[in-house]
Parts: sequence; structure tokens; C-alpha cells
Amino acid sequence: MAIPHRISSRLLAIGCLALCVASTFAEGVHRVIVKRVPPVYPELARRMHVGGTVVLLVTIEANGTVSSTRVESGHALLTAAAEDAVRHWRFSPDSDISKSEVEVDFNIGQ
Repeated sequence: MAIPHRISSRLLAIGCLALCVASTFAEGVHRVIVKRVPPVYPELARRMHVGGTVVLLVTIEANGTVSSTRVESGHALLTAAAEDAVRHWRFSPDSDISKSEVEVDFNIGQ
């Protein structure tokens, strides 16, 4: 059974639009971490036995430096230390700026 031309062109347009939207919201190309600086465990968080993972959205310049960070999730006592550490990370160079989600773990036992 053939699909009428009007319906098939609408389906094609909807598919293209969905692909464009998905591409717009997709995170950047995976960039290898070349230099990872460990976070300094905040003393207050250590005394209160606060641990866990902080998730950050980072903007990575073409040369691999981190130009900005934004907290996505994590305990408030840990986020500043995570952001400070990640600002010193270096990623592999690329031809353009990209964004990536990174996780910084704080383990109480360490």
C-alpha cells in the first residue's frame, strides 16, 4: 500500500525536525581527560561524613581548557571543591568548543 505523497513528506519533515532537535540537545563529542586534578575534600564535609558524587556540566575550549562549570547535582558541601578541581582539568584538543557532563566522586573512606 503506497503512502500518499503529502503524508510521506510530512513524516519526513517530522523525522528531520526530531533529528535536528536531538542533535541540538546532545552533549558534545567525548573528549579524553588528559590531566585530572583530584578535589580537595572539604573539612566540614569530612567531619559530617558527607560523601557522594557531584555532576557538573563543563564547557571545554578547543585547546582543552575548562572555561566554565555548572552544577547539575551533588551535595552543597562538595560542589565548590568539585568545580575548583575540574577547572584545572585538561581535555584533549578539538576543533571546536564542546560541553560535557563529568562526575567528581568524594569517598569518605579516602
